Amino acid sequence: MNTLTLNLRSMGELTDEQFEQIAATNQNLRLERTAKGELVIMPPTGGETGERNLDVEGQLWLWNRQTRLGRAFNSSTGFKLPNGATRSPDASWVTQARWNALTPQQRKKFPPLCPDFVVELLSEPDEIEETQAKMQEYLDNGIRLGWLIDPKTQQVEIYRSDRAIEVLQSPTTLSGEDVLPGFILDLQLIFS
Repeated sequence: MNTLTLNLRSMGELTDEQFEQIAATNQNLRLERTAKGELVIMPPTGGETGERNLDVEGQLWLWNRQTRLGRAFNSSTGFKLPNGATRSPDASWVTQARWNALTPQQRKKFPPLCPDFVVELLSEPDEIEETQAKMQEYLDNGIRLGWLIDPKTQQVEIYRSDRAIEVLQSPTTLSGEDVLPGFILDLQLIFS
């Protein structure tokens, strides 16, 4: 099954409350909303992708647990970006200061911010161009570091707020640089 995008503009603008209600009512679906107000329905991941996602999330969680520099999130977390889109990266992280600046109510819903760090892990049905556009959207909305990982080609695109996209072929690890100090993502399982 491929990603399905529904244009609902003829019915009026999909409000934050309506989107939250649709997402809460359909928790078995992976939903996002584009800046244009389109509803994006993504299929569940297969076993290999689920295992790879968990590996990335687990490594990020463990680093964050040890450093306590911020908050780590999995692919179930939606973020309301400054451009109005609601996106759910495969793994993400927000500094503690930015998280603390949110109200308790904002933390319970889709946090109204762009994470400092995101990972998108390409899976079988994903289109590289669509995922690259999503990474650019994160960049345009304020990420400081992002990784687009393609297990099939073993290629990684690194998105940074202060320089051009860097492409690596078959790296064994990735550095969190100054955004995630001391974090090293081991790609062994992801590329196996």
